[in-house]
Amino acid sequence: MRYPDYLANELLNVYEAGGADDLLTTARRIFEDREPDLRHIPMIRYHFGAYEPLDSALSILRAADLIRIRRTGQPGKVKQHAYLLTRQGRDALAILAAAAPELAWYRDRALLVAEIAGDEGGSKLKDRQYLQKEYADTDLSRPIQTITSRVLKRLQELESGCKP
Repeated sequence: MRYPDYLANELLNVYEAGGADDLLTTARRIFEDREPDLRHIPMIRYHFGAYEPLDSALSILRAADLIRIRRTGQPGKVKQHAYLLTRQGRDALAILAAAAPELAWYRDRALLVAEIAGDEGGSKLKDRQYLQKEYADTDLSRPIQTITSRVLKRLQELESGCKP
């Protein structure tokens, strides 16, 4: 969601693997709505990929019982986090999305990201991002580079029936 151009790229990957035409339509809408310009929120590349501490942001949601956090592993050695939206969280999201359509974008994009991710966990998804040269070549402690122009060109080629 923070890099709409990467999401559009993933949509094109799924489309090329035999996905439906609506994936091209959704990728096109990402660019028509200028999401890579208006909704891009940079992340810093660290040793294991994009990173940002989540504790502060998630603590607000957890305190209001809008999410639950499940950790697997041993104390002091967490292997995985699962962030679960509670019923109260779903209800709050529905109310907010109805009252403020601009917030519905977050819900819709989260659903799209979840659909594209499928059953893959964070490590596998990170590996997919590292397939992008711009991501892999970003220096440590620097903002991850965008891929907007490359993905837009690829989209145009797919829409015209040409192979990228």
